[in-house]
Amino acid sequence: MARPTVSFTVQPDPESVTEARHFAVSRLAEWGARVLSDDVGLVVSELVTNALRHSGRTSGGRPGDDVHREGVCDDPADPLGSAPSAIRLRLCHERPWLLCGIMDSSQAAPRRKEPDYIAETGRGLHLVESFSVRWGWRTLPQGKVVWALFRCP
Repeated sequence: MARPTVSFTVQPDPESVTEARHFAVSRLAEWGARVLSDDVGLVVSELVTNALRHSGRTSGGRPGDDVHREGVCDDPADPLGSAPSAIRLRLCHERPWLLCGIMDSSQAAPRRKEPDYIAETGRGLHLVESFSVRWGWRTLPQGKVVWALFRCP
């Protein structure tokens, strides 16, 4: 049986957005939750992009080899764990729910802007809100987590 929680370390590279999305979608397949792949893939892409953009963590270098670790929910009060200094994607799955969190070292609140339909950016959190059951964020001792909740039909 697949573990109920998995983590992926996002390297400071724009290509990590694609890697994080592929990581999430492959875990959904393992968990028998492929029906969520499009929605979760989009939300992961948006949240990882935001974390990279607003934490100043992008660079031109290639990521290292150790890009993910698996674990379990150790603390029911903090199911996504405390934010590490790196950006981390964590997925917790307990049927029928899937919790997706992106942790980074910044404690700055995510800001949902009024959509500007001609701008190339600024609609990410609107998409997260549209494709998840609920989303939110909270500060952690070493940063914050932005999370989105999904329900498997």
